[in-house]
Amino acid sequence: MEDPEFDRSFNAAHGRAVPVEDGILRVTAPNSGPLTFTGTNSYVVGRDTLAVIDPGPDDESHWQTLISAIDGRPVSHIFVSHTHKDHSPLARRLKAETGATIVAEGPHRAARPLHDGEINPLAESSDMDFVPDITAEDGAVVSGDGWEIEVVHTPGHTANHAAFAERRRNVLFSADHVMAWATTIIAPPDGAMSDFMASLDRLLARDERIYYPGHGGPVTAPRKFTRALKAHRRMRESAILSRIEKGDRTIPEMVAVIYRDTDKRLHGAAALSVLAHLEDLVERGAVVTDGPPALKGIYERG
Repeated sequence: MEDPEFDRSFNAAHGRAVPVEDGILRVTAPNSGPLTFTGTNSYVVGRDTLAVIDPGPDDESHWQTLISAIDGRPVSHIFVSHTHKDHSPLARRLKAETGATIVAEGPHRAARPLHDGEINPLAESSDMDFVPDITAEDGAVVSGDGWEIEVVHTPGHTANHAAFAERRRNVLFSADHVMAWATTIIAPPDGAMSDFMASLDRLLARDERIYYPGHGGPVTAPRKFTRALKAHRRMRESAILSRIEKGDRTIPEMVAVIYRDTDKRLHGAAALSVLAHLEDLVERGAVVTDGPPALKGIYERG
């Protein structure tokens, strides 16, 4: 299968709310960057009493645009997909403003413990102060005024990542798990490749007609696109095994070859994904290492 057909033509429309379909508005934060594309998407769901999905980063201009989109209507629930600082921080301010209940899989946590001497490269990007009002189990359903949202646990990008299925419109807010503009970064210890692949399989067993992601535009053929994402990850895995067979022994060596056509600003993120693949391969017994795989010379002290 070919790589996913990525769509990078998205118009973020910073500073205004964009109707994506009846009863759903998208507000994109002005936090563009190599890892956030044109910015983080927040969604306002409903017509009278609302749900807000991923309020976004602590950015005053984004806050003002989000409040303008809410337009004085009551907000009953705030859904947070995961605890990276471009998604969750405004939940606290929105709760204080509206009295809404915050729903999420749980507080931030790592997918595995740190190894000796290891540092977490994304520690400063994580919202360690986030605590939801409702810690939602997988499959939990929250109903509101004209919407019905199911919590779908999709660990991988982070251990506490969740997507949200709006049943009445048959759509999935896929956050950072499946995005049309690029593949998802899996960064140990916060994320795990084995979890990510299992979560792709979970989504393939569902039938939502469209995905609205945390960055970029909609995924309009979600099953086809998700299958392609899975195949892409298997191709990366094969490329890593090939580099090992050819004598590479460090992650930077592998990144230099496998990602030679990728913007060098993204090589650090690519190295984290290679690490995630290696951890998965070691766990499955396909690769043997002298100690745990590590990003020596990039993110690890020593």
